[in-house]
Amino acid sequence: MYELFIVLYLLVALALIVLVLIQHGKGADMGASFGAGGSATIFGSSGTGNFLTRTTTVLATLFFALSLLLGNLSTDRVKAVDEWQDLSVPVDAKAVDAVEEKKPASDIPVGN
Repeated sequence: MYELFIVLYLLVALALIVLVLIQHGKGADMGASFGAGGSATIFGSSGTGNFLTRTTTVLATLFFALSLLLGNLSTDRVKAVDEWQDLSVPVDAKAVDAVEEKKPASDIPVGN
């Protein structure tokens, strides 16, 4: 279930980015008075403003809702720790005895 929400979150984020990049700013309408206007637009005479604005609003709301949902789902998750990150390896008593037997007597400090 968590993975499904992650994939949906990614798709909504990408769609939101694309929609924001497609939209033109308020200053872009200035070129329409000098002959660069698009009277033959795909979305009708009102332009893309209403369609893109509504779609962006819906995607932004969905993005924030998914963010909150994923935040709630991930708070109770425990991060898996692999064996290389866990440095508290138990010491084997036989290995300690074998190391002590290999030490020469001259290495052992004498307390005088």
